Amino acid sequence: MAEANEVVAPLLGLPVLPVVDFLDADEEPPRGVHWKTAPLARWAAGRPFVWLDDEITDADRLWVSAHHPQPALLHRVDPHLGLTGDDLATARQWIEELNETA
Repeated sequence: MAEANEVVAPLLGLPVLPVVDFLDADEEPPRGVHWKTAPLARWAAGRPFVWLDDEITDADRLWVSAHHPQPALLHRVDPHLGLTGDDLATARQWIEELNETA
């Protein structure tokens, strides 16, 4: 969460980025959908977004494609490796392709 701005962002050369507060902890997601999925889509507010996480599944991708009007990249990070350069390259390529079509 917010700690990523203190720990991860400096290592990647990123500025301080917005943090999603998951206040709807009582919200029950549909079966198989991660509890973060709906709050992240709401936070994106109809904008394209990238979500990197080690718990993303096809159920999350299907839910987002059905409930979010803009493109979204839900990319699963290998929990044994953590965030890698390949993960960031995937996100960067997706963003570049999105910008080319805009």
